[in-house]
Amino acid sequence: MSFRIVRQSKFRHVFGKSAKREECYDGIRITRNAWDSSFCSVNSKFLAIVLEVAGGGAFTVINLENTGRVDLNGPRITGHTAAVLDIKFCPFNEYVIASASEDSTVKVWELPEGGLKESMSQPVVNLQGHQRRVGIIEWHPTAENILFSAGFDYMIFGWNISTGERVCEIACHTDTIYSMSFNWDGSLLATTCKDKFLRVIDPRQSTVVQETKAHEGAKAARVVWCGTLNKLFTTGFSRMNERQFAVWDPTDLNEALKKEMIDIASGVLFPYYDEDTGLLFVAGKGDGNIRYFEMTDERPFCHYINDYKTSTPQRGICLMPKRALDIGQCEIARIYKLTPKGTVEVVNFFVPRKATDFQEDLFPPTKQDEAVLSANEWLGGENREPNRVSLKDGYVPPPQAKLEVAASAKKTLDTTEDVDAPPKGEKELLKAWHAQRDEIKQLQAQLATANIKIRTLETKLGE
Repeated sequence: MSFRIVRQSKFRHVFGKSAKREECYDGIRITRNAWDSSFCSVNSKFLAIVLEVAGGGAFTVINLENTGRVDLNGPRITGHTAAVLDIKFCPFNEYVIASASEDSTVKVWELPEGGLKESMSQPVVNLQGHQRRVGIIEWHPTAENILFSAGFDYMIFGWNISTGERVCEIACHTDTIYSMSFNWDGSLLATTCKDKFLRVIDPRQSTVVQETKAHEGAKAARVVWCGTLNKLFTTGFSRMNERQFAVWDPTDLNEALKKEMIDIASGVLFPYYDEDTGLLFVAGKGDGNIRYFEMTDERPFCHYINDYKTSTPQRGICLMPKRALDIGQCEIARIYKLTPKGTVEVVNFFVPRKATDFQEDLFPPTKQDEAVLSANEWLGGENREPNRVSLKDGYVPPPQAKLEVAASAKKTLDTTEDVDAPPKGEKELLKAWHAQRDEIKQLQAQLATANIKIRTLETKLGE
């Protein structure tokens, strides 16, 4: 007689449950942009969603308690001149959100007390430097006011938003950057790229620490750094276009610790890691299901648990921070799921337990929403792990903190707006046209000179 050994895990029976329709959000014109992004972000107060608009780019910010149908003509943030590709709330200030756009800029916004009451078009800081559209933004996990952006110019820039200055510049990529993720203390950055390489980068030194070819497929690969477990989890495609995931040791990328096929669907897979429970959620773009795994420090490192299945496909998802969950009901995760029909479904994940008291094993101390380093300390080489806070007595959000921005950053913003302002009147328009034509002629002349030099050098090399 043979016995099947079942692995012991307190998360073996985790299940997902969709919230009632009146507890979800409906009537939203969710963007239909083809870029592989989540197009949403959430914290304990607000839910932000990128919108489909004609001309320019916009996103809306909804108070979480305002469930049900959303006003189509409600307030929105409309400062970008092209489509918005990514948005992220600041982890240390729930009223601050950053946005990246096809207009090659990154903008930082500060929401008023009580949420968005009227449309906004004036950012706190306008970050310019990318030569092409910006597809990804990521806040630093421990340092205050440090924001990273990745553009289609194959560059990653680090910004100090309090001064509006570019403080890091990473130029090691040779093609489109698909994703980036920081380690637990923010000292290293992992990226995936269209050139199929997985890289571990020191962002302050702008050097590649480790790199390897992660997935052989031509479609987008994604990476997430698994916190204190210190493992990299990537999703991508095989050479035969099979969807697969892999687990890596960031100190040695020569060979994957584990690589496994998932299925043969075509949607890009987005991984989301929960540091407190070790659960990792994988949602495919266009899929109706959300897979979840448990990450461990021992082989085989990644254990499949179950699927949350629905017939409604998703355009993107985002995870609620642990401090805003319903601890009394043993809710260990809450996912906000964007659908093509303009609704945002709320999916709650529970561990089935009858006990009503606080479950210490399910809810260990979680990451505190306070920075442990200033921007200058981190840039100076300091590393520090995030502080943790217990959820036993409930979470009390800190009061709204004003985002302090230097006068020089505001001055730069005002100057930028003057430069980008369209010409007024026929004379100004004609003058601008002549200036642009002269600039094009100068650039053409410089290009012709460069081509001649290149041909000369090629001839010399050929000899």
